[in-house]
Amino acid sequence: MAEGGTTAAKDESMKLAIAVALLRSKFVKNGKQCNPISPSQSETLLRWKRKAKERKQEILRLREDLKESQDASHCDLFPENASCKCYFFDNLGELSPKHHGNDSFNRFNDILRRRFLRQVRFKERRRRIGSSSSSSQQRLCLGLAEEDDTEQLKASVDFLVELCETVLPVDDSKFANMAHQAVDFILVSLKTLLSTGRNLELVERIINSLVTRLTMKMCSYSSENGSQHSGTDAQFCIQHLVRKLGSEPYIGQRAILSVCQRILVLAERLLFSDPFDDTFANMHECMFIMIQLIELLVGDYLLEWSKAEDFDTMLLEDWMTSIIQARKALELLESRNGLYALYMDRVTGELAKHIGGVSLLHKVKPDLFNRLFH
Repeated sequence: MAEGGTTAAKDESMKLAIAVALLRSKFVKNGKQCNPISPSQSETLLRWKRKAKERKQEILRLREDLKESQDASHCDLFPENASCKCYFFDNLGELSPKHHGNDSFNRFNDILRRRFLRQVRFKERRRRIGSSSSSSQQRLCLGLAEEDDTEQLKASVDFLVELCETVLPVDDSKFANMAHQAVDFILVSLKTLLSTGRNLELVERIINSLVTRLTMKMCSYSSENGSQHSGTDAQFCIQHLVRKLGSEPYIGQRAILSVCQRILVLAERLLFSDPFDDTFANMHECMFIMIQLIELLVGDYLLEWSKAEDFDTMLLEDWMTSIIQARKALELLESRNGLYALYMDRVTGELAKHIGGVSLLHKVKPDLFNRLFH
């Protein structure tokens, strides 16, 4: 009897379990029928899932790019001792095997460029806040300070010059990247301003100031701040910056003119200096660096400059005249160092070869061209 009761209880439990399972299946079936997912909704859901996955992968790639840009030596494609991924300081103080043109513009790195602009704006903002002009402070606080192309050019020029005040070795990735971005940004801003024709007088003052300040820094005979980098390496570094900026004829021609004027001043100083003076060796080194800069600018860019529609022929004649005057001044130093005149003769020979080989020959005064050979 007990066994029959147990069997009956098991049957009842089985029936109850079956009933619950049927009821649950019915509820699930009714729920699916009430809220069916259409094919279009299913495709939309899959598409958003795919977009979320792609966005996540993009964020991961950007994080990797940012990490690589902050560490210039973190790329296996380049040697660890590279100063900059684009090798901005290649051919330091050496003649170029070929013309570079404007290849640097094709190697812009957006992340480095944004970081450079942030630093420029930060320094410019700090300079304005520290100024004594209350009106400029008020305009800055109210957010009314206009930052047009001219202001960006001036801020970039100041940034580059200040960077050279505490010049670092060219194998320092941070200095190399900042110098590269400053040079490229100055060139791009200048091209924009020259194409629009706005504020040309102000632009000329800014560029003349840039050339003068860099030339003076390159020609500093002794360390002003006691920096260990203020010797010949720093002079060659600044020379290279002027050389890169000189790819734009508006800067390059003014750089040659400024350097020639400083050669005239330095030649007179050397003529009356004591050869045993401590600064004589530094002045001697500076003379060769300046003459070499002229040779580099002429050899690298004169052919490219001549192709520009707005090439300033009058400015060309001005610095050609200055080169001739500098050569005559260096001839007076032949008793001190005959290499000056020989080196300058090589520069004038290179200049005559380039002038005679391009379309500028008919634009230059014949007597001026003939003076290069006498």
